[in-house]
Amino acid sequence: MQVPAVLLPHTITVRPYLGTGPYGDVHGDPVTIRRTFVEDRRRLVRSADGDELISETTVRTRPHEHIPVRSLVTVWPGTPHERTGRVLTSNLFDHPSSYSHREVALT
Repeated sequence: MQVPAVLLPHTITVRPYLGTGPYGDVHGDPVTIRRTFVEDRRRLVRSADGDELISETTVRTRPHEHIPVRSLVTVWPGTPHERTGRVLTSNLFDHPSSYSHREVALT
């Protein structure tokens, strides 16, 4: 079951993390995702390495969206609140009798 479109009113831009090159992280071309929910909320998250990090923004989107850890995500594009954060965690919540979604924590 997918989250209804009316509950996903925001748009984000993702530059997916591709790996590390000789000059640091390598990111792909920007991809626009139109059905998301952006929430500015500070919270403590634990990375895959076990590090405790502070997330400033949480993004929820449909479960099929692929947003790898270390990708760059721009929220609130075209507004005075526009900013780009790095993905700290990207988790899939898949449940057969409830809304499935992906939750991404950003710096």
